[in-house]
Amino acid sequence: MFQRSRPSTSQSNSVSTSYGYYGYGDYNTTTTSRPGTSRNTGRPSTARPRTGASNIVRVEAQNVICAIAESRGISPTVGLAFVNLDTAEAVLCQICDSQTFIRTVHKLKVYGPSEILIVSTAASPRSKLFSIVEENLEDIGSKLTLLDRRYWAESTGHEYIRSLAFREDIEAIKISVTGNYYAVCCIAAALKYIDLGLGLVFSAHSLRMRYEPSEGSMMIDVSTINSLELVQNLRDPKSRDCLFGLLNETLTPMGARLLRSNVLQPLTEPEVLNTRYAAVDDMTKKEELFFATRAALKNFLDADRILTALIVTPSKITLQTTEQSINHVIMLKQFVNSVSPVFEALTGTASVMLNNIREICALENVAPVQELIDRVINEDTTYARQPLELRNQRTYAVKSGVNGLLDVARTTYKEATEDAYQHSTELSQEYDIRLDLKYDTARQFYMKIAISELEGKALPPIFTNIIRRKNNIECQTLELMKRNQKIAMSHQEVILMSDEAVEALIDEFRSHVSIMFKICEAVAMLDMIAAFAHLVTVNNYTQPQLTGTLAIEAGRHPIKEKIMKSKFVPNDVYATQQTRFQIITGCNMSGKSTYIRSVALMIIMAQIGCYVPANYASFPILHQLFARLGMDDNIETNVSTFAAEMKEIAFILRNVDRRSLVLIDELGRGTSTRDGLAIALAIAEALVSSRALVWFATHFKDLATIMSDRAGVQNLHLAVEMEDAHSMTMLYKAAQGAVKEIHYGLTLARVVLLPPGVVEYATLVAQKVERHMLQKKKGSETVVREKRRKLVLNLKEHLVQAHTGVLEGEVLTAWLKELQKEFVNRMTALEAEFANADQQSEDEDMIDMSDLSEEERPSTSACPSVISIDSHTSSTDSDSTIRAISEASTLRAVSSNER
Repeated sequence: MFQRSRPSTSQSNSVSTSYGYYGYGDYNTTTTSRPGTSRNTGRPSTARPRTGASNIVRVEAQNVICAIAESRGISPTVGLAFVNLDTAEAVLCQICDSQTFIRTVHKLKVYGPSEILIVSTAASPRSKLFSIVEENLEDIGSKLTLLDRRYWAESTGHEYIRSLAFREDIEAIKISVTGNYYAVCCIAAALKYIDLGLGLVFSAHSLRMRYEPSEGSMMIDVSTINSLELVQNLRDPKSRDCLFGLLNETLTPMGARLLRSNVLQPLTEPEVLNTRYAAVDDMTKKEELFFATRAALKNFLDADRILTALIVTPSKITLQTTEQSINHVIMLKQFVNSVSPVFEALTGTASVMLNNIREICALENVAPVQELIDRVINEDTTYARQPLELRNQRTYAVKSGVNGLLDVARTTYKEATEDAYQHSTELSQEYDIRLDLKYDTARQFYMKIAISELEGKALPPIFTNIIRRKNNIECQTLELMKRNQKIAMSHQEVILMSDEAVEALIDEFRSHVSIMFKICEAVAMLDMIAAFAHLVTVNNYTQPQLTGTLAIEAGRHPIKEKIMKSKFVPNDVYATQQTRFQIITGCNMSGKSTYIRSVALMIIMAQIGCYVPANYASFPILHQLFARLGMDDNIETNVSTFAAEMKEIAFILRNVDRRSLVLIDELGRGTSTRDGLAIALAIAEALVSSRALVWFATHFKDLATIMSDRAGVQNLHLAVEMEDAHSMTMLYKAAQGAVKEIHYGLTLARVVLLPPGVVEYATLVAQKVERHMLQKKKGSETVVREKRRKLVLNLKEHLVQAHTGVLEGEVLTAWLKELQKEFVNRMTALEAEFANADQQSEDEDMIDMSDLSEEERPSTSACPSVISIDSHTSSTDSDSTIRAISEASTLRAVSSNER
């Protein structure tokens, strides 16, 4: 599978010098302290205590190389790549993580790499990710190796994917990693290290590669994120008319980032979701709790940014960095003071989640940091947004008595500032002009004069640096500029003398940063829950239930409902394994796309813990969401509409499984009608076999007709009222069965007023074609057999529901008798149809996919179809199965009556 490179002197030199990788010990960052030395305390430990429950034991020791990289932003994005040298397998993933990198550490523990590669620049100064990985090295059982930055190249990663992945997997992997820059860079670094550092070379197209989403979250690919407008509106990128914009009622930057991460990675853990539902429910029912929480959250600054700045040591100390350090300490003080109102606001809550947040925000957790700040910083110091107020706060932040020279410098600063105000007052009295002394960071103090104060008089020559702004004149004097210089120098002295006390405070604070990050995450979660509660109070949203059935009563598209001026028409949705593939037909503009999009958006809302726009809703937990929507080509990559469509469908078919939701809109419309219908049929059969939940919107009426008798398929259409051939009314309501009006396109063409004669001729042609097709269409034995099989499977599902449901006694017995009567009637009608059916089909223009055997039906290789009752089961076998299930249900009913 891989070959060892030939040893040579030149290669050895390139490994040690040119390649630029370093051993972990070379940077003195080992996890155990050496005798006589102390461990770097620049960042405190945030590792969880090792317990039997938290440790993940590997089944066998394997040689796994892991490369890891993080983004530079406040909301961390982590790329990971694992290459198993024993099994020739590579896994790429990219995680939107929290400040404590919980998901990243969990992923490392699951794979247990023998060696972790990280960018060398992350070690000096230590990044947060580097410190956390270092703390967990013993638990993971790995060693750390630093690599030069130049080997983390995206182009190299794509080249490795093209040359090493299995040929049939290359396109699927390319689509998976689109937009995942850090994951691609990591696979480049890992494979380059294996090549040059270990002397191992993989043969072409011999490496098993796959992209794996983060555990505990739904995978949504980039195309689906864009087409569903999850975080950005397609028409106007600045608009809030997207799912994130709709839900973003947060009051803190941390809450907004957490919400965006959840929208892109919905949860798949029912226990966590139920806990969130309970928290939202508690907050919506208790008005005092809701308003107190929202009021407490308004005072929070961007705590993520504050804590990040405090734990990063600048490489070069300057006056500006010293000023920023004091600013950050003042902001930290406000953050700490804002925690107590949250603790008080959550008093009396019945929610487990809110109680956990309250415990994290308890006073004893912030008390040590509060004491550190109170020991050095004045109590009345608060963070100010205005430049002058902020400079004054920096000047007087440190308490008096810490440094005698500091107090002298402050006196000088105070006197120089008073001189500036005195100078302004003297000029106002001398020239009889009202002057307002203003301040900005660039010019410092300047004077502002209203033009009306001059009354036609010329501005005295003493004023300089004149700037006219609307109805005001801004200017300075030479004396004012001199005093500005004196104030600036005294302010610099104050900052430099305050630096020692501030740096000592920051060093002590870093030992408490772990709990502060936890508080920050707790506040972000509380902010998101409060935002969900706010949505419930202003909208008619309902709490979803997590069950095995997808059922929605009066569901609405959340974004459309918000932007529409008229009332949105709600729709019901129901899907089980026997109705898992729903074909949506209907007229243009009847609402097919809106209908299927609303299903996906409500599922995402439910799986982030938010209520949904419906009267009732229950959802199964889904792990993957795929959508092929729109008719867009790609000029940049020279890809047509049809080619782009087929690439996305290929990606879906390679990854879809039973826990997936798939939305497809207008498949096959980019090529000829015959080829489009044939491809749509083949893909539909494969998706039915995957047992995923699928909503398939199409104008191919033949597709709905052919697939109607397939087990698991249901036909729906968006209803339209047509009073005559020249008018039509969209009802936007989903109804059972395929669309019956086959000439809705002609009616819509009349509405838009095409030239006379065009629509009439098109109508004549359509009628002739329709008569020709009806003459050729006849019954088929296979079609009748599929109808019977579908009827048996539907009966099984109803009986299983009766067995596990709440019906008992006489009600259950009556229901079973009615079910039996209906089944016998329908089966008798099918048997009569079967007896009279023709043995051969005369349809020469179209291949009926129903005539294909189970072996000939297309299916996904990863998810073969699992059928409870085989289509070739004899009538006697089917009857015996039905009788067995019926007897079991009847016995249950009898036993219930006896009780």
